[in-house]
Amino acid sequence: MTGLSLSQPSISEPDGLRPINLRTDLAQLADLIELVFASSMDASGRAAIREMRYLSKMGIGLSVLSSMGEMGGQSHNMGYVWIANGRLVGNVSVYGTGSSPGMEAAWIIANVGVHPDYQRRGIARRLMQASIDMIHHRGGKMAVLQVDEDNDAARALYQSLGFVDERVWTQWYRSEAYHPPPIIEMRDVHIAHRRPNEWQAEYALAQQVRPQQKGGMGWLRPLHPHLFRDRWWRRLLGWLSFSRTERFVIRDDTEQQILASLWVETKIGGSRAQLSLMTAPEYLGVYDKYLLHLAARRFGGRAALLIDHPADEEATSAILRHLHFRPRRTVVNMRLDL
Repeated sequence: MTGLSLSQPSISEPDGLRPINLRTDLAQLADLIELVFASSMDASGRAAIREMRYLSKMGIGLSVLSSMGEMGGQSHNMGYVWIANGRLVGNVSVYGTGSSPGMEAAWIIANVGVHPDYQRRGIARRLMQASIDMIHHRGGKMAVLQVDEDNDAARALYQSLGFVDERVWTQWYRSEAYHPPPIIEMRDVHIAHRRPNEWQAEYALAQQVRPQQKGGMGWLRPLHPHLFRDRWWRRLLGWLSFSRTERFVIRDDTEQQILASLWVETKIGGSRAQLSLMTAPEYLGVYDKYLLHLAARRFGGRAALLIDHPADEEATSAILRHLHFRPRRTVVNMRLDL
C-alpha cells in the first residue's frame, strides 16, 4: 500500500496552496488519502476511497453535485490541497457539523495528509492555517479534529496552532465469533431498562463522567440533553431506519440516581451493535463489568460489538479485554476555540 506513487498530473498548474476542486482533484485525492492513511483505514474508509474514484469518473454528474453543495452553503468540496511540480501532494478537508445541537458553530477538520516525499516542509501547517482562517471567516466558533494518539508530529503541530486535547478514546471491537461469557453472580444489583422519565438522572451521570470540557459523549456527540430525552420523533426515525436503542441502567438503593448506564444501538438484520457506557467513578470495575457482561451475553452471540470508550478509565479497559474486546485504534479528540 505504501508503495503507491504520485499520480501523473493531467495539466500543469502553479505550485502551492489552493482550494479543493471536486471536478479535477478526486482521483488524486483518493490516491493520496489511501497512501497516507493506509495503516489506520477501516472498511468504511476503503469504501469512501472507492466512492471517490467512482465519482471522479462521473463527469457532468460530478459538476452538478459540486454546484449543489456550493448553493447549499454547506459545500461538499471545502478544504485545500497543496500542489508541487503539478501534482497534488497535500490535502485537508473541512466540514460543517450542520444543526447538531451543541455543535452549531463547530467545524470538522479531517484528512490532513501530505505525501511522504514532501513531509517536513511546512505544507501541513499551511494547509491547517488556511482551514482555520476559512472557518473563522465563515463565523465558526470552534474547530475539532481527531488524531492517532501515537502520531506525535501531528499532535505537536495541532498544539502549536492552539488546539487542546479534550480526551483520549479507544475504539474496541468484539467479534460475534466469540461465545457469550458465562453467567456471573450480581449481588444486590439489578439491571433494568431506563424509564423515559429518568432522562435527567442519566444526564446528571453524564455531566459527572462525560463533562463537556472533556469532549462530552465522544466524537461529534457533545453533552446535550437531546441525547437523553426519549422523544416520539426519535423513536419514529428509529423505526423508519430499522434501528433501535436500548438503555440499560443500574440505580442506587433509592432508585433516584443512576449509577451506571449502557446504550446498545442495533439495526434489524444488522451485524453490529454499537455500545456507549457510563459508570460513576466509585463503581468502575464493578457496574461496568455487569453491563458489559450483559451486552456480551445478550447481543454478542449474533453481532459484533463496538464501543468507543475513554482510555483513562483503565478498569473498564481491563474488563473489555477480559470479555474479548480488542483495541482497534486510540485517538485524541482535539478542539480549537476561535
